[in-house]
Amino acid sequence: MATYNLALILGNPSNDAEFLLVKQTPPPKLGIEEYDSFVDSDLWDLPSKKLELVEGELEPGSFVIEGIERTTLRKFDFDSAINKVLEQVGFTANDGGEWRFLKHLEEAEFGPGLPVHTVYISGKLLNRNQNLPELCKWMSIQSCLSWLVDVKPSSDRVGPLVVLGLINDSVHSSGKVDTALDYQEYPPGVIIVPMRSRTTKPFHTTNLVVFAPESVKNKCEDYNFVAHGDALIVDPGCRANFHKELLKVVAPLSKKLVVFVTHHHRDHVDGLSVIQKCNPNATLLAHKNSMRRIGKGDWSLNHISVSGGEDICIGGQRLNIIFAPGHTDGHLALLHVDTHSLIVGDHCVGQGSALLDITSGGNMTDYFQSTYKFIDLAPHVLIPMHGRVNLWPKHMLCGYLKYETNHFCFVCHNSVSLFFWLNCQGSRTLKNYFYSFTLGIFFHIQVVEQSFLFSIQ
Repeated sequence: MATYNLALILGNPSNDAEFLLVKQTPPPKLGIEEYDSFVDSDLWDLPSKKLELVEGELEPGSFVIEGIERTTLRKFDFDSAINKVLEQVGFTANDGGEWRFLKHLEEAEFGPGLPVHTVYISGKLLNRNQNLPELCKWMSIQSCLSWLVDVKPSSDRVGPLVVLGLINDSVHSSGKVDTALDYQEYPPGVIIVPMRSRTTKPFHTTNLVVFAPESVKNKCEDYNFVAHGDALIVDPGCRANFHKELLKVVAPLSKKLVVFVTHHHRDHVDGLSVIQKCNPNATLLAHKNSMRRIGKGDWSLNHISVSGGEDICIGGQRLNIIFAPGHTDGHLALLHVDTHSLIVGDHCVGQGSALLDITSGGNMTDYFQSTYKFIDLAPHVLIPMHGRVNLWPKHMLCGYLKYETNHFCFVCHNSVSLFFWLNCQGSRTLKNYFYSFTLGIFFHIQVVEQSFLFSIQ
């Protein structure tokens, strides 16, 4: 089962190389002035709408879509979806024509909900003199690429629909990995392969991230790099029954392979032994606190302990290592400089809230500091190791800050209420236990309050 969206590629009648992009609506504000002051840059993408499945016989529509009759998609109401898209960009059904089925793209298994598949339909505006609304603009593949590669923080961004539907097919892409699994390449050059892992619910997969760019001579010579390579993989944490698929991904990669681990949890390192056997020349990068928790059976050969601030050179592209404790005391993130994409490990997940592993040095004070560090970086996208890529990084990070603050207030309030109730019951053992528990919560909140200057009312 899956849900389906329509993405409309609406061509410029005056320039065949151009198509219409729409400024995307950001998520609702969080309602807290400090957090709402952090604003993500504008995101532009193809106009899209959800496709509804029609029960019974579908009447012939007003839009004739060439090629759709040869697909299994004829039960969807394309007429309604195209009308809604045209209305969204300020046009009517009579303003467009030459409709053609382009492709059907199935989303990888990011979870936790149903995958969202996308059907791409191309067409053209028929009126050359049609004025565009302010929220629309004509773009070409080349102009999109100029926004996607070698980006600057807070500059305008291009969304995944146009990249996955047009750009990856039109330019030489590194996004060809040898696996039967569905995967995604967004931003260009950043390949994400969700693989089944021993992670916690509601997720079932860990995102294996692969970089295998074409070599760019001399681009990395001016930096002092902690490691060089022609390919990089991040967090190989799949289950044993997916090790063959992992081997298919790793085997064709260059022998000059760098392996980066955000932290030591099993759902991020379960595939290390496969890589070590396949490529004994590979080098593992991890924080020292993670390295000492990774067993010799997982990795016993070349490794480098990193602490944050170092750079990696992969095929001429620079990636910056960021120390980001909170989830664990050895947690790392990785910034792909060319696309300004931030791989955040388990600091964030695609849906819901992150967990802190207090048995491995995780704590809320570090978590808040790392979160503000990420906000200051102003990444264009966040890549969690569980779930989909997030297109509104600052909003997501501030949402985590708001949730954790409210969560502590809730726990504190209810713990104190429970303590006073137990006090009235006369149980010395229970009273002592919850007295210590409540004091611990108060102490933790005071640490966070002193560090980040927010007050608990």
